[in-house]
Amino acid sequence: MGGPPASEWVGRLSRSETELALQTAARKDFTNNSHMKTILPLISFGALLLFTAPAVAKDSYTFGLVAKSQNNPVFQAARVGAEAAAKDLSEKNHLKIKIDWRTPNEEDAQKQAEAIEQLVLAGADGIAVSCSDANKLTDAINSAVKNGVPVATFDSDAPASKRFVTFGVDDVKCGEQVMDELAKIMGGNGVVAILAGNQNAPNLQKRAEGVRIAAKKYPGIKIRDTYYHKETPQDAAAKVEQVMQANPDISGWAMIGGWPLFTDNALKWQPGTVKCVAVDALPPELNYLRSGHVQLLLAQQCFEWGYRSVEHLFNKVHLKKNPPSVKDVSPLVPVPKEKADEFAKNWEKWLPK
Repeated sequence: MGGPPASEWVGRLSRSETELALQTAARKDFTNNSHMKTILPLISFGALLLFTAPAVAKDSYTFGLVAKSQNNPVFQAARVGAEAAAKDLSEKNHLKIKIDWRTPNEEDAQKQAEAIEQLVLAGADGIAVSCSDANKLTDAINSAVKNGVPVATFDSDAPASKRFVTFGVDDVKCGEQVMDELAKIMGGNGVVAILAGNQNAPNLQKRAEGVRIAAKKYPGIKIRDTYYHKETPQDAAAKVEQVMQANPDISGWAMIGGWPLFTDNALKWQPGTVKCVAVDALPPELNYLRSGHVQLLLAQQCFEWGYRSVEHLFNKVHLKKNPPSVKDVSPLVPVPKEKADEFAKNWEKWLPK
């Protein structure tokens, strides 16, 4: 029989072509004992090739992005960041990266878990998620990883899961920084309320813990309580007003998220009469800084949530590189009143047009 030897013939084929050729040859030749001596070496060599050949790097990838909610500008910025990273990495590496955005309209950990499952079924190469409830998402993350899809978390982690990296602030230190800055502004004296968002979000639990830890350093500071609420501007603003009416002696707010500041006229006190430090520095929040209702904003790098998550996923699946540490910590950026206009320019590129 003419033609190249079996080793050369198999070597010319792609992995999938080799599998098909072996299956076809096996079906034909195992029915004819006279050809057994011919086909067995070929099958043995082909099987060896399939098990030992290195995986060929792909020229296109799809990464799923599952944020907490569609309507929160910080996650809109994260989406823009992810798209920017996809564009930059595609151009640099001469391939195609697509972002598959699967974020619920409002916070819903069950819908996030379902989105992760759907992304795995759709063939996503990697997934980045900001966890509304770590307990509800850990199984979904572990199932994705078990099925060969690496998962990164950003902003809010699921520390007991098999995610390979988490990008965001150190939440305990974030809370401590909020309290330290507020105590400085209050002169170390007064009654403080903590505004804390979703009680089930692990990142917010840690931030609230950080506020309480730091408050112990200031004998003149008393923490009245930690106040949770649904994470919409309206619900947060209503919670602040309700608490202030019931506790008129509160003289400082430690807002570990800036939820009420996403709407107008949320803070009813006269500027400066109650001191406030809040996390994030979105355009509506900057207005409260300008008006004097808020003395300092601590900006999370939410554009980078998306950008760095896509970089981590790309490094993992394409370059086969793990991050140097599971925790990729992003520092907060202090934004005082005099820097409000300068910082506002970032949002011109961070929010979707």
